Amino acid sequence: MSKTVAAVLAALTLMTGNAMAQESPWLVRVRAVHIDTADKSDPVGGVGASDRIHVSNKTIPEFDVSYFFTKNIATELILTYPQKHDVSLDGANIGTIKHLPPTLTVQYHFLPDASFRPYVGAGVNYTTFSKVNLLGGAGSLEHDSFGLALQAGADVAIDKNWSINFDIKKVQIRSDVMISGAKASRVKVDPVLLGVGIGYRF
Repeated sequence: MSKTVAAVLAALTLMTGNAMAQESPWLVRVRAVHIDTADKSDPVGGVGASDRIHVSNKTIPEFDVSYFFTKNIATELILTYPQKHDVSLDGANIGTIKHLPPTLTVQYHFLPDASFRPYVGAGVNYTTFSKVNLLGGAGSLEHDSFGLALQAGADVAIDKNWSINFDIKKVQIRSDVMISGAKASRVKVDPVLLGVGIGYRF
């Protein structure tokens, strides 16, 4: 009996030690992200016109939650609060829009046990537009946006829990611009997102 008890206690001790040695699957990050929008909107007035809609660049805070299914494979949910952008037409301000762009990616981490941990990711973005105020109320966006997202970055370990993060994403964000009920253009925000921040692995 004593040998059995000793064996059980030894097994429990080994299991507890292994559990404590394992990393938590949860990683959270806080980033400062610069939104560099594309100037690829369709000309207002159709083919041959030169006037294009531009959505302003902006630097925003971002909060991200990652879950690691394995050491190499993780998913990341990228969050912020609704962001307000100025909208211009041929350099002249025509109003503002707000958008909320949550993005979900699946990542592959190449060197999860190294100090420098690069990764790539791909996923989807769903952007909702709100408080669209264009041309004094005459302009609007017809629909929300659903598009692809590509990602690359790296975590640089500070210690067991903390890391510095560098990240770049390319996201599709598009919608039709309506003026007085008629389609005037297709706005292509399609931003490059440049981020730097800090992460914590539980």
